Amino acid sequence: MSDIQSALRERARELLEDGKVEYVIGWESARGEDKTRPAFIRKAEDAGRLVWNRFCVNSTAKYLLHDRWPKGKIAVCARGCDTRAINRMLSDGQIKRENVYILGIPCEGVENKICQRCAHRNPLVYDELLGESVEEKTDFDRFANVREMQEMTLEQRRKMWEDEFTKCIRCYACRNVCPACSCRECYADQYRTGWQGKQFNSVENRVYGLTRAYHVGDRCIECGECERVCPMDLPIMLQTGKMLMQCNELFGDYECGLSADEIPALGTYNLNDADSFG
Repeated sequence: MSDIQSALRERARELLEDGKVEYVIGWESARGEDKTRPAFIRKAEDAGRLVWNRFCVNSTAKYLLHDRWPKGKIAVCARGCDTRAINRMLSDGQIKRENVYILGIPCEGVENKICQRCAHRNPLVYDELLGESVEEKTDFDRFANVREMQEMTLEQRRKMWEDEFTKCIRCYACRNVCPACSCRECYADQYRTGWQGKQFNSVENRVYGLTRAYHVGDRCIECGECERVCPMDLPIMLQTGKMLMQCNELFGDYECGLSADEIPALGTYNLNDADSFG
């Protein structure tokens, strides 16, 4: 990782010195060696702040949505999960490829449990790759936790999710960090009668959780950021994973964000699609 970190700092410095990018999005140390935070480097002399280690857990792609019309190119450090997020945003028309300079980083996994189920450890798209590609991991059941949940009875599942939604404090951290949540104004922030209520109870929490799950269901790039940032440790990816598994059952092998040219499974129409309600 030190070689990648050295290359990252050097390339960031060169890109900023040459004026090829306006700023670089990466990671920097915070409160000790085992903590990092997102970094936004605008000066070449600050490139030495950039780090790359197993504690670089934050997704970098989401921040591209905060600057949709930059004055110059934005350089972003991107692993496999980050590039899937970038592809998702490109496909949604949220950002333009010519505004982004992707510094691809091969990743063998960081301090995030979702990395155990990551099948794309190398960047899927990049302008330059920092370091050698790593071996991809495919010997795992992508939906093992969902299958385990499905072995529960209907009453057990109902009780489990009732308990989980009761814990939700509606901080919206899951929404704020998700690269598939790109609405300028979220329905949960609106005050229209009959939309999302503002009461703090399990019913309103369930409405928010389920609505958000359906909103991003087939557009989820499985980065697990929603679950990582949840202060109440809700199993958010278990809920979304159920929808992704059903997409696979209905439409065949499906993973979102593998290409910027793809259209989400639920956004396409095919006469051969499954029609179990016919």
